[in-house]
Amino acid sequence: MPGSPESLVPVGPDVAAADLVGSAERQIRDLQQAVTDVRGKLLSLTPLYFEGRRLRNRLEAFDIIGDVSRVQPMLDHLTQNCTEEMYTVQPGGARPPEKLAAARQSALSTLARGVRIRTIYQHTARSDLATRSYVRDVTAQGAEIRTADELIDRLIIYDRETVFLPERTRPGGAPGAAIVREPTLVSFLCAVFDHLWEGATPFAVDSQKAPTTTDDLKQSIIRLMAKGYKDEMVARRLGMSVRTCRRHIAEITEELEATSRFQAGFNVAMSGILDQYRNNT
Repeated sequence: MPGSPESLVPVGPDVAAADLVGSAERQIRDLQQAVTDVRGKLLSLTPLYFEGRRLRNRLEAFDIIGDVSRVQPMLDHLTQNCTEEMYTVQPGGARPPEKLAAARQSALSTLARGVRIRTIYQHTARSDLATRSYVRDVTAQGAEIRTADELIDRLIIYDRETVFLPERTRPGGAPGAAIVREPTLVSFLCAVFDHLWEGATPFAVDSQKAPTTTDDLKQSIIRLMAKGYKDEMVARRLGMSVRTCRRHIAEITEELEATSRFQAGFNVAMSGILDQYRNNT
């Protein structure tokens, strides 16, 4: 009691509670204020963070390799780290024998790890003995090879996560490479490959004898000739040499019993070959 320290009297519970928890409540308020201050300061960095992430994604989504000498080591690295599937588009007709030898060793090693391999060549590769030998070896181990009349540029897809594209920023000379990892673009390129694959023809190696001009190749040459393309453009579009292209054109002209390209075009129109081609596609 006031004036009598030896005597004790009860006080209200609210007064006791205020006395006992007052210090703790002050500490809690201080901590809450500290949390609010920290959150405010960190949230103020949000615009800077998203700008940094955008720049980081742009850098990580694409790797441009301008040094040609680094392209093959990068391809070797991607191939060795591929775990599920590797899809390739190889335009330009037959590949040089020395490149096929290295490709054979790499493909067989990759297939041995259980990786699925699908490759699309142009029809003109079917007449190349080295390519037929390569196809025979790799298909025996599970690879799938198809051919098409025309293809887009070179394309290699690793595990549907990473895509190799030739660099096109510098005119002339050997191109570097662009490595694409951005998921939306990778998904689009995979869809492009799937579309090409569905329209391609299985490459079945039946014998060592090089086949004559296939019906598909003939139709492709006729179609491009009908569009008015010169021999050089037809050859480039179909991945063959101009000399080979002219030989095929001569064969087609002879089969059509024509003495000139004009007459060959007239005979094609009269025979309905192009209409049959359009119906098949």
